[in-house]
Amino acid sequence: MAFNGTWKIDRNENYEKFMEAMGVNIMKRKLGAHDNLKITIQQDGNKFTIKESSNFRTIELEFTLGVSFEYSLADGTELTGSWNSKGDKLVGTFTRKDNGKVLKAQREIVGDELVQTYTYEGVEAKRIFKR
Repeated sequence: MAFNGTWKIDRNENYEKFMEAMGVNIMKRKLGAHDNLKITIQQDGNKFTIKESSNFRTIELEFTLGVSFEYSLADGTELTGSWNSKGDKLVGTFTRKDNGKVLKAQREIVGDELVQTYTYEGVEAKRIFKR
């Protein structure tokens, strides 16, 4: 699938506003906007292995499409949810453990870029990656 490979952050759109809506403090927002995130995606059928490396942490997670799992954001926010396939997009729905509010995420290939779109409490942000 087209998602396979290593992707490095190129630019953000509205990411600081999104982090603010998520409750991330100003110092972490400033650092998060310049985290040098690199994502390595490996797909085998419905199973994904994802390695995320940034200035702050490196984690590896495995998930199967449609199967709920737990995940922690870089700021420590804990989520539970799942990724699903919708056409040629990956669509994720995650619920925060602390307040029960929903974070939606989407990954899609647009041209030669990986576009991750996040929506939380009506605030949308994009993180665009290049191989």
